[in-house]
Amino acid sequence: MDRDLDDLIDIFAHEFAASHRTRLLPGGEEPLYRPAVLPGDWHEIVFRHDYFQSALHEIAHWCVAGAARRQQLDYGYWYDPDGRTRARQDEFERVEARPQAVEWVLSVACGRRFAVSLDNLDAAEPLDAGSLWRAVHREAVRCLDDAGEIAGLPPRALQLARALATHFRQPWPLPRDYFAPPSGTIFGPSGLSGMVSCGGVNSTV
Repeated sequence: MDRDLDDLIDIFAHEFAASHRTRLLPGGEEPLYRPAVLPGDWHEIVFRHDYFQSALHEIAHWCVAGAARRQQLDYGYWYDPDGRTRARQDEFERVEARPQAVEWVLSVACGRRFAVSLDNLDAAEPLDAGSLWRAVHREAVRCLDDAGEIAGLPPRALQLARALATHFRQPWPLPRDYFAPPSGTIFGPSGLSGMVSCGGVNSTV
């Protein structure tokens, strides 16, 4: 198990257990958000196995989801499985750009590298990760103002990012240059064929 995973779970609990009655749970075969059924029950964010990055990804979706969405199983979305056509993949990337940008911010706050996820291993056509990198990068840049403050983040994401940066000894505000696109991949003439990681100079993984 990742040595930092218990810390992440504890920090999330410290920030949101009382205010949002929400907890972060490892061990899922697939990620899932389960809203509370009865008053006093917990809302649960289940991430895959003991994967740190899966936890950050699912937290990012929770941070983006509004109050009404957080009352629905998996926020009321239907998952489109692997094997998506190009058109369906384009729609997936449109929806995923915002949460993956938030995941990028949370990753940097933890001193971790970030990789976009196409989540379509069984695609019939070759995939170009460059298009998703461009969309995620645009969203990440929108989170940062000229002073480097993360003003465009959803409030819960901002709250958690601050706490994570403090715990993992990352600078705050997070340096804008930590969100530079991977060299020669986003705006270059050729796209990516897979996932590429990007993080700050203090990244630990």
